[in-house]
Amino acid sequence: MSETVDTIDADQDEETTASAAPAAGASAEAADEKQGGDDLLVQEGDIAGDYLERLLDLLDYDGDIDLDVEAGRAIISIDGGEDLEKLVGPRGTVLEALQELTRLAVQQETGSRSRLMLDIAGWRADRREELRELGRSTAESVLSSGERVRLQPMSPFERKVVHDAVATVDGVTSESEGEDPKRRVVIFPEG
Repeated sequence: MSETVDTIDADQDEETTASAAPAAGASAEAADEKQGGDDLLVQEGDIAGDYLERLLDLLDYDGDIDLDVEAGRAIISIDGGEDLEKLVGPRGTVLEALQELTRLAVQQETGSRSRLMLDIAGWRADRREELRELGRSTAESVLSSGERVRLQPMSPFERKVVHDAVATVDGVTSESEGEDPKRRVVIFPEG
């Protein structure tokens, strides 16, 4: 995070100095607010880590829990043991369910809804790369063919990654259609 600091020349009149003070105070308040938000996210991560550690103990699964704060949300990843693949499930369905349970455990302790992201055995990170490639290559195909393409139904996480990848290709756009759990991304030429 970078902050700018205004230097006030000693020869400036009081009026100019007084008008600069609220701006400096405002940036200090914004920094305090961000720090407070980061503190809440660290607290969410700690609560989630404790919850997931108890779960792993109950299941007698080995795994290392890593907590991080990134892009305004707590990120929890579990890596290590061979049994962890079972906690991902087919197409990440078990992972999504565990993420929701972990969010509810955090909400029960903090009283506010959590947006934490859970990854197990690197599945979400690997899936993100696959989806970026799918979104980019499909967008390029749509650009050359001029035909719209509907992708298979996806989770909100998956759709977001595809939309972001499509946005990097000029001349095409995307939107989601349908209702969960059959909501899907449609990619089509602009204009």
